[in-house]
Amino acid sequence: MADLLNVISSSDKHKKVLLLLLHGPKTLGEMRHSLNFTATGLLPQIRILEARNLVRQEGKEYGLTDIGQVIAMHLEPLVKTLETIEQKELFWKEHDTGAFPAGLLLRIGELGDSQILESSIEELFEPHKEFLDNILKSSRIMGISPIVHPVYPEFFLKLAERGTDISLILTRKVFNKIEKEHYDKLAHGLSFNNGSLYVSEEDIKLASVVTDIFFSISLFFKNGVFDSRKDLVSFNKSALSWGEELFNYYRERAQRIESL
Repeated sequence: MADLLNVISSSDKHKKVLLLLLHGPKTLGEMRHSLNFTATGLLPQIRILEARNLVRQEGKEYGLTDIGQVIAMHLEPLVKTLETIEQKELFWKEHDTGAFPAGLLLRIGELGDSQILESSIEELFEPHKEFLDNILKSSRIMGISPIVHPVYPEFFLKLAERGTDISLILTRKVFNKIEKEHYDKLAHGLSFNNGSLYVSEEDIKLASVVTDIFFSISLFFKNGVFDSRKDLVSFNKSALSWGEELFNYYRERAQRIESL
């Protein structure tokens, strides 16, 4: 008899049935509709899962056994992780993820469905239009930046002036550069009650923004060069929570700046 791991991993239908039933018992018709399977294609797979004590029939519905529940709960994050990586496999292959805390890296599947926003060569020194549009729709912004973009000091100052809650973490080099080149804007920004600024002594190898609407992250290539052209963006609630945890991780390791 095939071992349990082979039963689950060798059939995409088996995985889909287990993950579907993780959210509650379903009739055969509901399962067919949700999974887009025919009855003749679905029933044999259910019988296999029943034989391995993973699924049981309860009247007209099928549900997970206790063992099936345990396996499906462990299977779900694995499947989400694989899907997240496979969807943007080249992006993850090219970039350095060493700045992710270990716990968050293990939960990278929570980023869910995502998209890559890529600037053309001609737009290299301009912020992504989609990025700015999403920022303008947001009422709360938390950002991490290891780089200085000439547009951002004025842009974020205007957001603070209109009442947007803004929390920023800058590396020491970035803070020193902004203090030198945009002193008045920086001093003015620190006067707002709806803004907070932190400086990290770490050389943070990522840039990110998380708001009440979206999460965006830009990474360094593995050779140490910042990729200014590609942002990975997600609007999933789980991605927003993941991005907020990332921000809080670096905020706890940074120093708050309240005046110059």
